[in-house]
Amino acid sequence: MALGRGARVSTILQAATPPAWVEAAVTRVPQLLVDHANCEKKAASSALALMFAYPEDLPLSLALARVAREELRHFEQVQRAMRELGVTAVRQRPGRYAQELRRAMRSAPPARKLDQLLAGALIEARSAERFALLAPRLPGPLAVLYGQLASAEARHFELYLGFAAECAPLAWRARLAQLAAREAELITGPDAELRFHSGPPPAPH
Repeated sequence: MALGRGARVSTILQAATPPAWVEAAVTRVPQLLVDHANCEKKAASSALALMFAYPEDLPLSLALARVAREELRHFEQVQRAMRELGVTAVRQRPGRYAQELRRAMRSAPPARKLDQLLAGALIEARSAERFALLAPRLPGPLAVLYGQLASAEARHFELYLGFAAECAPLAWRARLAQLAAREAELITGPDAELRFHSGPPPAPH
């Protein structure tokens, strides 16, 4: 998995998180944590789904098993933070980011596998970027947790990107540029509500 190892998040993200999103997030920590906890469950679920989709790819399956376990540990850590802050878990509908990024992905093999891996890399890279932006702005325990999560998500980004490069050595760069352009549109465009992966929400009244 040489390719991607040590790569910077900025190497695949085509736009930085808007400052308005960061300012909204640090003033709405309970709302952010609710969505963050759901994101960790989704990340574990996505890793498991890829394992079931490509059982013949044993190196991928073993790597994703480790990712799924780590994402579930992250979920437990976020739940602990929520309990300490008195934040209650809430069922949520899928956000615009995930829905629209999924629509941009191809559904027929073998292109589907490449797009799933590249989308995974983009989501993990965006998560790492946002954890790093938020950590210095949050109170002590959350700051420590988010700093740790930034490093973990960066490792996941490198893993997904490395497998994507192995999956399609000649095609992954061009396809990554296409998906990254769509991801940048989604992350910078305004959103109706604050999510961990969303554009800037409207200002509270």
